[in-house]
Amino acid sequence: MSIVMKSGEVPRYNASERVIHWTVAITFILLAASGLAFFHPAFWFLTSLLGGGTWSRILHPFLGLVMFAFFAVMAVKYWKENVIKPYDREWGKRLSDVINNRDDNLPEIDKYNIGQKQLFWVMVATMVLLTLSGVVLWRDTVFAFPVTVVRVSAVVHAIASFVLILGVIVHMYSAIFWVKGSLRAMTRGTVTHAWAKHHHPLWYRRITGNK
Repeated sequence: MSIVMKSGEVPRYNASERVIHWTVAITFILLAASGLAFFHPAFWFLTSLLGGGTWSRILHPFLGLVMFAFFAVMAVKYWKENVIKPYDREWGKRLSDVINNRDDNLPEIDKYNIGQKQLFWVMVATMVLLTLSGVVLWRDTVFAFPVTVVRVSAVVHAIASFVLILGVIVHMYSAIFWVKGSLRAMTRGTVTHAWAKHHHPLWYRRITGNK
């Protein structure tokens, strides 16, 4: 069954999916900025994004819960499409062909490539670790966690934050600079036929009914 839009573009994300994505993205930016400010004085100026140091400390944990809640919706919706398949592993072994645009040597892939799928699972893991460790650090004065638990949580929170920030940087670079045309999927909700057939041929045929 074809669901190609009248404009001739291929739908990739609907409005609700884009709202959820950008909510996660915006809260991530605010959390990363305030988190870096708490981590080192050199980044303290970033607290101005949330109205200063006091407001940053107040809002940081609440924003964390918002980000986790919206990301959880994304994770539930997309996890099946991010299961790594044999053709993904084969595609991943041929990165030199990907980089050099030798498409004839590549196996056909579905909606996401193996790099996107791996990033998805990294994000799932880091989001869970950040939330659990963040709750310990936030509510320590209420529940009186053992000092060892608090210290371990602080280390886990810092490491998970670092990994997530790196992952998001890679994600942004790929969407904006490497795979041209990807960003419009999250701004307009659609991609071109050429983009879909070139980057995700299995998904393109499945979603449009084209051979």
